[in-house]
Amino acid sequence: MKFLALYVSYFLLISCILQIYYPAKAQTIYSFSNCNTAANYSSGSVYEQNLNLTLTSLVANASQTGYYITSIGQNNDVVYGLVQCRGALSKIDCQVCANMAATEIRQFCFSKKEASVGYLNCLLQYSDRRFFSTFDSFPRLTLYYNQTANDPVFFRSQVDNLVNNLSSNAASNPSKFAIGVTNYTDSKDLYGMTQCIQDLSENSCLTCLQQIASYVPPDGFVGYTLISESCFLRYEIYSFFLSPIQHPPPLAAPFPFPNSTPFPNSTTTGGTNKTTGKEKISKTIVIIVIPLLLGLLVVATSCACFLLGKKTRRSGVDYLSDVREDGNNSRDALLIGLNTLKVATSNFSIAYKLGEGGFGPVYKGKLPDGQDIAVKRLSRSSGQGLAELKTEVILVAKLLHRNLVRLLGFCLEDEEKLLVYEYLPNGSLDKILFGQGRTFSLEWERRFKIIVGIARGLLYLHEDSQLRIIHRDLKASNILLDEDMNPKISDFGLAKLFGESQTHGNTNRISGTFGYMAPEYAKTGKFSTKSDAFSFGVLVLEIITGRKNSSFRTFSNLQSYAWQHWANGTSLELLDPSLGDQWPRYEVLKCIHIGLLCVQEAAAERPTMSEVVMMLNSYTITSAVPSQPAFYVRQESSANSQNLTASELDMLAEAAQSVNDVTVSELYPR
Repeated sequence: MKFLALYVSYFLLISCILQIYYPAKAQTIYSFSNCNTAANYSSGSVYEQNLNLTLTSLVANASQTGYYITSIGQNNDVVYGLVQCRGALSKIDCQVCANMAATEIRQFCFSKKEASVGYLNCLLQYSDRRFFSTFDSFPRLTLYYNQTANDPVFFRSQVDNLVNNLSSNAASNPSKFAIGVTNYTDSKDLYGMTQCIQDLSENSCLTCLQQIASYVPPDGFVGYTLISESCFLRYEIYSFFLSPIQHPPPLAAPFPFPNSTPFPNSTTTGGTNKTTGKEKISKTIVIIVIPLLLGLLVVATSCACFLLGKKTRRSGVDYLSDVREDGNNSRDALLIGLNTLKVATSNFSIAYKLGEGGFGPVYKGKLPDGQDIAVKRLSRSSGQGLAELKTEVILVAKLLHRNLVRLLGFCLEDEEKLLVYEYLPNGSLDKILFGQGRTFSLEWERRFKIIVGIARGLLYLHEDSQLRIIHRDLKASNILLDEDMNPKISDFGLAKLFGESQTHGNTNRISGTFGYMAPEYAKTGKFSTKSDAFSFGVLVLEIITGRKNSSFRTFSNLQSYAWQHWANGTSLELLDPSLGDQWPRYEVLKCIHIGLLCVQEAAAERPTMSEVVMMLNSYTITSAVPSQPAFYVRQESSANSQNLTASELDMLAEAAQSVNDVTVSELYPR
């Protein structure tokens, strides 16, 4: 208590100094500058002349569309420039901010061939190299209010939901900008804004926003702003879209950030707080950092006392102590109480049951705020239930992509093991493709959209997320569909996490689903991104044919059936008859080609997911002709089956289908 009183007294003293030193009438400007020291230009040089022309051009064109890029000069004297204003900013404010940026970037980074400067309202960047369409998510400026919500855990969950939705919206929007609002109490709303540099691809924008969002701490601050050179994130409890920062002014976070390293060959000013532009930055740092350090000391002391005095812990929570292993977020932000989930699912009523898998049942529910959820209840008898839950929480909590199911939280109370996901109204892909009494059939346009979406989700897991992730159980029942029939990959209980340089792994416990498993994994336990590619290939063929991999009588699997048609030049006969003739021939043949490339015997011959996405987005395919698929069985090998009766054939097909739906670990415990 003495330390707390000392800190409060000191903070009040500093507040008085701030009021005297920084008059209330002065306009507060928060900015950053990043100056690359690797290369300089000489005064009066051709490069400097081109730079002056570039800055003039950027300022002149900034207010027209809020975004402008240009390049002036050639060879070693070319200058590339970019300016972008925040969305919803007026043309006049955009022009003013761009003009200020062009003026101050020369002052902050004089003689530097590469530099950037950013404010709350705009960002300007130039370089002697072409940097367009590339992203840098490192936070250069962080602002936050030193005030936390009454219920930080719930507030943080609402922030995460809002930011996730806005990130997806901004990435898919041509303007790369999104704003939104959600209700977090009966009388209060939460407002959010996300934005990327407009020339970024959808995937790059989403990745940038995901990475910068990881810097938001779990403390439940009621306002937070993060600005990098390529993306912008802000949330507040007031409608700030057309307003400046409100009083009391936010605190600028100390720089550099924990667990972060500034880019080499650069000097960075983070969280610069200027009133007249002439005050010394060192004064600002002293005034801001000292109270923050004292505050951290108080918090650390309080936490230590709390931990020493704490005698009991809830069962199972310690097991998930590394849920947010990057240190930026707490597992508590994902904890949801058992009573809340019981109320949401009417005490796990059968009427709320959506389905059941090897892990246990899934229930639909509704949280107090009205949000629909899906609750996966791991079976108490499952010996590996807790391990699989830990895997899912650790992995899925880190992932943010429009084609991956979003994890909202988890619960470990009273021996219950529960995972809470966003609810997807159209259920799983297998029920729509293969379910009896289907309410509607998938036209080709939707099937192609689903194939592309799954490919993009796998590409993110394999190459674009912070760590490489191998799913190991990709199949139709693990693809869920939202209200717009967008596919989302789910069920990461068997997933494996790789480092950036790791490309493959090995296991003695082979887990997965028959029919989708790559031969090298089924036989030896070796898995890689190429084993996921094999599963994707089987899934593509199922989507094209509308038939399950195990539903064949004269062939033992789908890839054998598809290969025979490919070899005979009758590939189009593979199509689901329900499609009629409403499909583009080139697109169908391209997907069949991709499916067969993915199910080849040799893993090295299968394409990567980046190659698959590129082929799906192209009008022509220049890839090699696929070789004979894995587990290939000729039609003649099933000749003996011709002597069986129709009922016997049906029994065999049903038996094969039932085996295909069971995981290896369930059939052969190891």
